[in-house]
Amino acid sequence: MDMTLEVIPLPVTDIDRSRDFYRDRVGFHVDIDQEVMPGLRIVQLTPPGSGCSIALGDSIWELAKGPRPAPGSYQGLQLCVADIKAAHAELTGRGLEISEPVQYSPDDGATFMYFTDPDGNGWSVQEYRRRATEPLHRLLAQLAAARE
Repeated sequence: MDMTLEVIPLPVTDIDRSRDFYRDRVGFHVDIDQEVMPGLRIVQLTPPGSGCSIALGDSIWELAKGPRPAPGSYQGLQLCVADIKAAHAELTGRGLEISEPVQYSPDDGATFMYFTDPDGNGWSVQEYRRRATEPLHRLLAQLAAARE
């Protein structure tokens, strides 16, 4: 049985402010912004090229069992790009406050930059140069075909 991680609920204090931040500053696409059932509004946003989205919702946590995470408590969310310098230029051009790229070693996958959303949820952006010629969706399709 295959399983895919496709949506991560993200704890925020203000859905509209967060939607605008992720759409306008980070460049995510708004997939859904509606009341999906009485009293439950969902805003789902997807990074360009990603198979995984984030979901913002005012009552989303009431549907899940367990503790409600505090807005700003998520740290270590990670995006990957093929060219971190180009990504930095695009994101700063959108008005995002993001760190300069930090290269921890010359290896592919070892350069990062960091930002937080308005609530303090922490993100990193990793440069993975292989993604320019080997997009993740293509590699996953090849792996699935090889298993069949």
